[in-house]
This record gives sequence, C-alpha cells and structure tokens, in this order.
Amino acid sequence: MTIAREHAGDRRVAAVEVKIGHLRQVVPSALSLAFELVADGTVVEGAELRVEEIPARVACRECAAERRVTEFPFLCAECGSLDVEVIAGDELLVDALELEDAVAVAR
Repeated sequence: MTIAREHAGDRRVAAVEVKIGHLRQVVPSALSLAFELVADGTVVEGAELRVEEIPARVACRECAAERRVTEFPFLCAECGSLDVEVIAGDELLVDALELEDAVAVAR
C-alpha cells in the first residue's frame, strides 16, 4: 500500500496490479480484504486489486532442465535430482499502478 501511495502523489489510484508467486501461499480473499482495510481513507481507496499468480518453476543444477512444480519435494523430472533452484514462484511485488488524472479544484 505504501508503494501505491508514494507513487500516486495526489492522484487517485484506479487499480493496483500485483504479482504473487504460488510459493507465497497468499489467500486471495484475505489479500482483498486486507487491501480494502489498508486503502480506506487514502488515495488508494476504491482501487481495483488485480492479482496475477506466478507458477512455481525450478531449474536443475545437475542437468539444467527447467520445469513447473506443484508439490514437494521439488525434483528434476529429467534426471530425478533434488538439487534444484527455484527460479519463479516466490515473487511478491507491485507490478503496475493505474492512476487517475489529477483534477484541478476551482477556488
């Protein structure tokens, strides 16, 4: 929320796009509720929360094969090695903000 407020300045935020890796195990309904509560009374209030889930992927250190994984233990489908590196799926970031144009106030 802080990122959205800092970048918005005095403009209202129409939407916040976030990328969340599958390994973060974020519950979408809980995230939406928390987003609404924290946004209340700020320039982010009423903004749409758009969530993109990033699947978990690993790369094998033995044979360099890459693949999507859905359950533990993570192992290489090609050679069976457990020596793998997570290359996607642990993200948690604000990817984009959609801001409304600032409206001049007549005095």
